[in-house]
Amino acid sequence: MDDQYYMKQALAEARKAAERDEVPVGAVVVCKDRIIARAHNLTETLTDVTAHAEMQAITAAASALGGKYLNECTLYVTVEPCVMCAGAIAWAQTGRLVFGADDEKRGYQRYAPQALHPKTSVVKGVMADECAALMQEFFRRKRKG
Repeated sequence: MDDQYYMKQALAEARKAAERDEVPVGAVVVCKDRIIARAHNLTETLTDVTAHAEMQAITAAASALGGKYLNECTLYVTVEPCVMCAGAIAWAQTGRLVFGADDEKRGYQRYAPQALHPKTSVVKGVMADECAALMQEFFRRKRKG
């Protein structure tokens, strides 16, 4: 299994979000070559601005592991995390973050590039075109609707 395989899993979650009329962001957490959490945005469904895919995935992964630290895990997310999610990723001491599309408007790199834990390694741009296309199509439909 490689980064592309797991990003495809995150994209499947993002599509589930889109089907629920949620902003299509998906995430999976992988620990020791096993997916331990799958999640997508639920902000509309739960009427909760904090219900981002990353937050849902971190909570589910911590529950699966029985502990709050994800230092041996990789979080795959289709879009660059926002500052809130970057903070949660840091607090969870996530070992590795892999994301697809940049979020130039709300991404952590723009507002808080030091937000992640210093030991978290980051891989950017995995399947970025596919991840960005999903977001663009969602918002194009929203504008027409």
